[in-house]
Amino acid sequence: MKLILLGAPGAGKGTQAEILSRRLGIPTISTGNILRAAMKNGTPVGLQAKAYVESGRLVPDDVIIGIVCERLAEPDCANGYILDGMPRTIPQAEALEANGIEIDRALSIEIADAVIVERMSGRRTCKDCGATYHVVSNPPKAEGRCDLCGGELTIRKDDAPETVKARLDVYHAETEPLKDFYAARGKLVSVDNQPTIELTTAAIEKALDIQ
Repeated sequence: MKLILLGAPGAGKGTQAEILSRRLGIPTISTGNILRAAMKNGTPVGLQAKAYVESGRLVPDDVIIGIVCERLAEPDCANGYILDGMPRTIPQAEALEANGIEIDRALSIEIADAVIVERMSGRRTCKDCGATYHVVSNPPKAEGRCDLCGGELTIRKDDAPETVKARLDVYHAETEPLKDFYAARGKLVSVDNQPTIELTTAAIEKALDIQ
C-alpha cells in the first residue's frame, strides 16, 4: 500500500505512520526526519532547510522533491510506503505525479486547531533519532530520555505556540487544498481524531480496510 498522510501539524501523523508502518511492513518516509538528519549533519540541503523550518515556513519544493524521490527509489519501498509530511502543496503533489510516484490512498486526520496548539506544547522530540513523545498522551519510560536510543528529549523550536499558530495558517492556506486534490482522484479517506492514539489507529484501520 502506498499512503500519504494529511492533517495539520500536530494531528498525530507521525505517530500513526509508525504504527501503520509496523502493521503493514512498509517504511515511513518522513520528510521531517530526512530534513532534520540533513540539518544535524550540516549538509548543504540541511543548512538551506534550517532557516525555513525554524521560522515555520515551508522548505522549497525542489529540495523536498529531490530528497523524497531519492528515498522512494530505495529497495525497501518496493512493496509500498507511507509518506508523512509530503506533499504539502498542490504543486508538490503534481510534481510527485510527474515523477511517476503514485499513491493508493490519501488519509486525512481531522482535528481542531485549538487541540493542536495544546497538544504540541507537550510534544518532545529525540535530538538523536527524531522519535516523538508527548508528556501526557505518549510519555517516554524515563523522563527526558528516548525509549529507542536513550537520546535527550527536547522541545523543537517549531513546537512553540506562536510558531504552531503560524504553521497552522500555512497549513490551511497551502496544504488543506490537497484534500480536494485527492478527493477528485477518488483517493481521499478522512478520519476524525479520537481521544486516544489507539482509538485513532482503530478508526484508520477501519477506514483503510486493514484486517
